[in-house]
Amino acid sequence: MQRILRKIIKVGTVTEPLGRSEQTIEVLGSELDRVIRKRFQKSLAIRQVDAGSCNACELEIHAMNNPYYDLERFGVHFVASPRHADLLLVTGPVSRNMEVALKMTYDAVPNPKMVIAAGDCAVCGGEFGCTYATVGAVSQVIPVDVLIHGCPPTPTDLIRGILMAVGLPE
Repeated sequence: MQRILRKIIKVGTVTEPLGRSEQTIEVLGSELDRVIRKRFQKSLAIRQVDAGSCNACELEIHAMNNPYYDLERFGVHFVASPRHADLLLVTGPVSRNMEVALKMTYDAVPNPKMVIAAGDCAVCGGEFGCTYATVGAVSQVIPVDVLIHGCPPTPTDLIRGILMAVGLPE
């Protein structure tokens, strides 16, 4: 164990340079932070709901919390209860089994509430469309404020979508 710790101290942190995308994230993040501080008193709580996706969008959402994007430094955090959320982030086509659960989750979010449909499946049903197993787009079940296209959308696109949603007039 000591050998490993000595090696870590000797070598240090080895990462790839971030390049131009770091500037984009910093610009978007600082704007997001400014709007959140003004409108939500320093903190935006997001409840993420998987309404039947393939999990690709969730991987990108999780990436927003990794050290590269570190969304929490801009005042955004994810919560387990819709009762604590300001914004609902929905992924995937709404499966018939999730339709009632999504409505109940939407109703549990306090007013004023915002909804983002993230990914092509949430926006229009994607590859799944409207079938015997799926209702289709999130907007078929609950009102949606912002649509984020992509299969899956990148974390940068997701941050832009969140910024768009919080920047909307009440």
